[in-house]
Amino acid sequence: MDPEVSLLLQCPPTGLLESQVLVELSPAHDRRPLPGGDEAIAAAWESRLQAQPWLFDAPKFRLHAATLATTGSLGPQLLLRLGLTSYRDFLGTNWASSAAWLRQQGVTDWGDKQAYLADPLGVGAALVTADGFLVLLRRSQQVAEAPGLVDVPGGHPEPQVLCPGDSPLHKDLPGELVVHELFSSVLQEICDEVNLPLLTLSQPLLLGIACNETSAGRASAEFYVQCSLTSEQVRKHYMSGGPEAHESTGIIFVETERVQRLQETELWAELCPSAKGAIFLYNLVHASPT
Repeated sequence: MDPEVSLLLQCPPTGLLESQVLVELSPAHDRRPLPGGDEAIAAAWESRLQAQPWLFDAPKFRLHAATLATTGSLGPQLLLRLGLTSYRDFLGTNWASSAAWLRQQGVTDWGDKQAYLADPLGVGAALVTADGFLVLLRRSQQVAEAPGLVDVPGGHPEPQVLCPGDSPLHKDLPGELVVHELFSSVLQEICDEVNLPLLTLSQPLLLGIACNETSAGRASAEFYVQCSLTSEQVRKHYMSGGPEAHESTGIIFVETERVQRLQETELWAELCPSAKGAIFLYNLVHASPT
């Protein structure tokens, strides 16, 4: 394993379908107010806006817990306990200079090192082409997280897709719709970042959940997605631009048989933690034996 990433959950071989995932969304799964109040979060946000005025806040889903169980004839079922959080709270907790202290205090106060952290749930894709290449993207120097590093396509499921407005309520977000947004958001991110037609992508299979230890354990659901296009066709689509083309500066293809040993290559040092998590889970859950 790599110190930048840890695995919270590994799904059974080949991964889980959307129909095998359940969501329980509740205010009980939101982060706890900071000791002494949340003024530090507001101050950190104002400071960040001074430096990067183009940033904007948005609601996100917060991962509280994930439980995998086998339920008779239904097979494996995953229950995700989610709350609501925001990008502002993420910058003011997971990215705060006090993040390590907040984790220690969470254990002391609540028996949970993530209790005070926003922990917005991300999504990422181990996207494989028809001719057997894993698709990676070189992140732009202009993005807020991991500028210049290499990543898998990904982003976040968005509460606002299901309930427009800046402050969605838990009761307005049915669990089955949240599950659908989780799975469909990873396809949307691929379409937007790699500029691929939706019809060229398979239904996502959930491989597991990886945590980015460089941002205080923030979690990302990692998926396997097969593309019906070859690597050269994917390259042409990418080069013609897409809605989020500005987020990356180049596309990289790695043969799937090389992915098992990617940690031994120079490229590994250029991967951001979310990509490392996706590759670990791909190798553990979905990759065929070499």
